[in-house]
Amino acid sequence: MRCLVVIPARYGSSRFPGKPLARLAGRPMIQHVYERAQQARLVDRVLVATDDRRIVAAVEAFGGQAILTSPAHPSGTDRIAEVVAQLPCEVVVNVQGDEPCIAPPAIDALIKPLLADPALAMTTLAHPLRSPEELLTPHVVKVVVDLASNALYFSRAPIPYHREAWPQAPHLLPAVAVPPGCYRHVGLYAYRRDCLLRLAQLPQTPLERVEALEQLRALEHGYRIRVVIGEFASIGVDTPEDLARAERLLASQTVSAGEGLSL
Repeated sequence: MRCLVVIPARYGSSRFPGKPLARLAGRPMIQHVYERAQQARLVDRVLVATDDRRIVAAVEAFGGQAILTSPAHPSGTDRIAEVVAQLPCEVVVNVQGDEPCIAPPAIDALIKPLLADPALAMTTLAHPLRSPEELLTPHVVKVVVDLASNALYFSRAPIPYHREAWPQAPHLLPAVAVPPGCYRHVGLYAYRRDCLLRLAQLPQTPLERVEALEQLRALEHGYRIRVVIGEFASIGVDTPEDLARAERLLASQTVSAGEGLSL
């Protein structure tokens, strides 16, 4: 097995308990994520890693594979690492269980750099920011990259700061076009297996704690993260309101194996 997708799915979300089993277009949300991951051409196997037998039962009911993990894991990465430690593979892809509209080509885009460059340990996705509102909200994670598209930093703050275009304080920015170089991070990751297992053993780092962004742990420990930039818009479901939005989008658009939803 070369490329393994693991979908972490926790039942006890504080904002949306039972979220992976919420019905979306007549099926549990976890089924949408699972089936779209299966459609990626470079993926050999898809698994769900969960802390709850109800999610295991739901996955098995639609013909998927799920592994019951410890309920004590503080993050999805730790949950995935428990599964990966038992399985031989080269590349591991972390597809969040609340991304029911993720495009299969986005998963392939994550994997390709790792297959092409043996020295690369980790990849993630980003797409250009569309509005000042996205730039300013802390709910949208931003990323800046170097000339080789490796991540320099991830933040909930508006980065990079365009001094000429925005002379005033960030919270007073006018509704102007977002300049080039502003990217929204899309929270999918691919790792080499040994990189993932090492990261899961490392303690939280100062910037990770300050920003509440787990990917900063990798940067603070010197790992290079290649950022694949493209049109990778999706919709993460964090609340029942997000689920209703995803339902409307699915009802209004045909989402094929080759496209995601336009936001």
